[in-house]
Amino acid sequence: MAQIGFYINQSLCQGCKACTVSCKDKNNTNVGINFRRVYSFEEGTYMQKSTGGIVQNVKAFHLSISCNHCVSPACVLNCPTGAIVKRKEDGVVTIDQDICAGAQLCVKACPYGAPQYDENKFKANKCNFCIDLQETGEDPVCVATCPMGAIEFGPIEELKKKYGEIRQIKGMPSPTVTNPNIVITPHKDAIL
Repeated sequence: MAQIGFYINQSLCQGCKACTVSCKDKNNTNVGINFRRVYSFEEGTYMQKSTGGIVQNVKAFHLSISCNHCVSPACVLNCPTGAIVKRKEDGVVTIDQDICAGAQLCVKACPYGAPQYDENKFKANKCNFCIDLQETGEDPVCVATCPMGAIEFGPIEELKKKYGEIRQIKGMPSPTVTNPNIVITPHKDAIL
């Protein structure tokens, strides 16, 4: 099986956070722990014209992101117990909760904020691409619940052929750090 990844059509994302809520519900995570997050970016101002009217150059866009199941995941390299592994069959990065010692080095290492530390369990966890749902033929919950159809998943090479090679928008770290398996159709105001 090929490396799987996410496609995010940022130009469709309305920032509703249905993906975040469904992921949170499926994984039963505590307050403050979100395996999928939606970030809102806002910039610009309103200016008064000399004629009395108002002109605006306000821009806003959203980005839904979770673990990118990177080619070179920083979390795997920084895990002192070997609890984090990249599966050979599909490239999904998982954290074995029985092995995780809660050192939080993965949390600090990931440029995308994917691993989340649970202070009640003293362990880190993250998006596992809903592999349990995929094994029964279902889509990951974030994909299934996005009302705009802004999130897709599949073999990353197929997603690249279909949607292009963009993996970074304004506000994101360089993809050269971990080589994330994500493709983005950027919002017009998010293009680098």
